[in-house]
Amino acid sequence: MELRKLLIFIIKGSDWEMKIVCIVQARVGSTRLPGKVLKTICGETVLAHDISRLRKVKNIDEIIVATTILEKDDAIVKECEKVKVRYFRGSEEDVLSRYYYAAKEAGADVIVRITSDCPLIDIEVTEKTIEFYLNNSYEYVSNTYERSFPRGFDTEVFSFKLLEKAFKEAKEEIYREHVTTYFWKNPEIFSIGCYKNDVDYSNYRLTLDTKEDFELIKIIYNKLYYKNKYFGFKDIYFYNIIYLKLFENNHELYSINEMVKQKEV
Repeated sequence: MELRKLLIFIIKGSDWEMKIVCIVQARVGSTRLPGKVLKTICGETVLAHDISRLRKVKNIDEIIVATTILEKDDAIVKECEKVKVRYFRGSEEDVLSRYYYAAKEAGADVIVRITSDCPLIDIEVTEKTIEFYLNNSYEYVSNTYERSFPRGFDTEVFSFKLLEKAFKEAKEEIYREHVTTYFWKNPEIFSIGCYKNDVDYSNYRLTLDTKEDFELIKIIYNKLYYKNKYFGFKDIYFYNIIYLKLFENNHELYSINEMVKQKEV
């Protein structure tokens, strides 16, 4: 049994069950690539691929898509209904409050934060990041605090209690917009853990923010998806085709989105 669960069982009793809820933030609006999460790859939307992959993560009990109350995000709701995933609608700008109320409504004990612009989110990496949180006493865990995975595999894990603390205490706009910034900007207040890969691949960019990102992700999907719908990190990096063969022998593919700069927080 994971350390964190064992301690809570001792306090609350053996009949208590921890509920781990994955909240995926999604909206149509995007400054660099509008409507990106509804773009289609191999016959499914980016959001549908996100949900399909996250449903394979064994230590997630429920998935909720947190979108906005804006009319244009009715399209997100329609896609959620199509793929039969729960959704919550809240503030566009105050994403922290959107997360808080979504988690509260779901009765979440632990929140796994994923953004919808990660159609290559890796099942095993996300599972192990959650396990790392459960097996340690850190208040906040991510695989991004000290990057070793590519952008696009981002997973953050924290308790509802910690989210509620941020919701009540964090007042600055940057903290309301980016949900977990309050945690990792204040390491002297919060205990922070980072799940790391053995090899540093942080120089690779596999997230979806621009048309260049989309072009690269489509290439990866077209190469791997029809052989294994749930291909992951090891397929891309260790076992062939894309980075060991396609990328090393065709460096121009790496350059498709190497000039894209991540927005600063």
